[in-house]
Amino acid sequence: MLHLQRIHTHHPHYPFVEALLHSAFPEAERRDDLEQREQTDHHPLFHCYLVTDTDGKTEEQPVGLITVWRLEGFSYVEHLATSATVRNQGYGRRILEALRKEVQGLLILEVEPPTDEMSRRRIGFYRRCGFSLCELPYLQPPYRKGDHPFPLLLMFDGADSIDASFDHIRRSIYRIVYRVADAL
Repeated sequence: MLHLQRIHTHHPHYPFVEALLHSAFPEAERRDDLEQREQTDHHPLFHCYLVTDTDGKTEEQPVGLITVWRLEGFSYVEHLATSATVRNQGYGRRILEALRKEVQGLLILEVEPPTDEMSRRRIGFYRRCGFSLCELPYLQPPYRKGDHPFPLLLMFDGADSIDASFDHIRRSIYRIVYRVADAL
């Protein structure tokens, strides 16, 4: 049975979460460790979930992570990753299904534009999970000073369209998640 548990850095499996963030996301696509730990322990809108699974015969084993920001009018999925030992076994879909039980309403996430096989596959995965692609231009602000923003797209679940609320969504993500002004 899959279980999402909100954790903080003192949790015994937090090192698993941090190691998975490092292995699943390049440095440019995540915060530095100190800032990530600070968000995890102290930001009331940020939720770091350890994902565990059990077959009923063994103790729960860590299999993934998902980080979510609970923002005004929507929730933003910042990172989703599964352990290499369980990848391609349907856990990504199951994690998103479990998240929908935890978080009601509109879900937003960022994806790379469909320019290569991997980005097309990732968009296809999220579409199969019920997400739709928003075609409006979006820049992801950099996580680190000196890095540059890069073009991404937003995907959403829980609404027919986000075009009318796109500016509010983008401003909220920029201001709260990336801590930058609206204009890039």
